[in-house]
Amino acid sequence: MATKVIMPKLSPTMEEGQISRWLKKEGDKVSMGEPLAEIDTDKATMEMQALGNGVLRKILIGEGQAAPLGQLIAIIAEPNEDIASLMSEATAAAPAKQEAPKPEEPKPAEQPAPQPQARAAAASAAPAARPVDNGQPRPASADSGRMIVSPLAARMAAETGIDLRSLQGSGPGGRIIKRDIEAAISQPKPAPSYPRAVGAGQIPQIGASAYRDEPASEIRKTIARRLVTSLGPVPHFFLTTEIEMDRAAEMRRGINALDPDLKISINDIIIKVVAAALIQHPEVNVSFQEKFVRYYERADIGVAVAIEDGLITPVVRAADQKSLSQIAAEVRELAERARSRRLKPEEYTGATFSISNLGMFGIDEFTAVINPPEGAILAVGSMSPKPVVRDNEIVIRQIMRVTMSCDHRVIDGATGAKFLQTFKKILENPLYLVV
Repeated sequence: MATKVIMPKLSPTMEEGQISRWLKKEGDKVSMGEPLAEIDTDKATMEMQALGNGVLRKILIGEGQAAPLGQLIAIIAEPNEDIASLMSEATAAAPAKQEAPKPEEPKPAEQPAPQPQARAAAASAAPAARPVDNGQPRPASADSGRMIVSPLAARMAAETGIDLRSLQGSGPGGRIIKRDIEAAISQPKPAPSYPRAVGAGQIPQIGASAYRDEPASEIRKTIARRLVTSLGPVPHFFLTTEIEMDRAAEMRRGINALDPDLKISINDIIIKVVAAALIQHPEVNVSFQEKFVRYYERADIGVAVAIEDGLITPVVRAADQKSLSQIAAEVRELAERARSRRLKPEEYTGATFSISNLGMFGIDEFTAVINPPEGAILAVGSMSPKPVVRDNEIVIRQIMRVTMSCDHRVIDGATGAKFLQTFKKILENPLYLVV
């Protein structure tokens, strides 16, 4: 009997999935429990397993395309089994964006909602023409006729003026990735050429700017949805304070000097101090739940990590009960798996408080958006030497600015301020951590 392969729910917040890679091709034998495809969810890339035995007779959703939960994406059946009824069902149920593209137009997953000019250019092109991008041909991979570009590579190319059409991808399946852009940047650029000289005082006539449409990743779609549900419904207010970091920096240097393998970072210390302050101020370790306020008994700290497609927040569970060395090792391991998109859903959901640190990028101060249903998030800026007055003398201290975003439905101004006072006190005197 034929087995329907539907888009599974692989994470708690997943609403649709994007096929990253089929691990089997049409005609391959498939066994129950065998990995069938890699699915990009809203936060990670996860394997989908086969739920039946037989042959992968038909793939209905190609690599790079997305489908909502429950949609039929493939069919497993015996080699001679009739699957015509399932194919008809899939055709009738498939949304418009998943329909087979016309020969002269790019596949919807590569270029959703093409502009009229691009459509006209494609229609007038020769039958063997490559897919168009704002009326211009794009490079095609040897097997599928479409250009595959990672979001990070696309951003780097746009920022540096690299023409993606001139590149050959070195990633899986000809995917253009970060190292391809870096290699192109290192090559000397030819002098620009102009079709004709422009006389003094004349303004060159230039058409509309060229552009490229890239399908939004599942992570980027989720970030967009959650920002709307945060900044709109959640009433934010912000508290900022400056902290002297000399003693914390000295403690970090001392610990790492004793055991370089620990590799304690300033961010690790901040996580530990936030956890300690939350236990002292349980009224901040809360979330609004519409009909009640939830108070958490542990400090589960979300640590924002920048990845290729956006941002993910791995969670350090019970950070208040862990040593600095445990926190440091766990954060490194979680961040590494986050960047390779191998986190499990339970490892990036359920934080009670989050930290976003942009200090390593030279950002002095910023405000972060609360990640619902958490009640607050701490934005950490850079640590830099600044003149301050101490005992009527001007001295140089390592100063760091932090801004706490609070959900006013559960945290009042005074409540947030008291938490920051405790956080500042411990961070300026980190020996409190051993008391």
